[in-house]
Amino acid sequence: RQSRKRKTSFKKRSLSGKSPKPEVDILGPVAMENLYYISHNAADCLAFRGFGWSGSPKKKGKKD
Repeated sequence: RQSRKRKTSFKKRSLSGKSPKPEVDILGPVAMENLYYISHNAADCLAFRGFGWSGSPKKKGKKD
């Protein structure tokens, strides 16, 4: 049996060809609609946006 070797050429992609990620607007219409569906009150809304506070009561979960 003869073994065949394939020659493959790999093209390197330049990093400059990538488009930069757009800046995310957390107060934009799409983000606000998403926030409406995932938060249940104003405190949840602020916590999801990163404005939580250290003295907040902890949520109690069920332990099985």
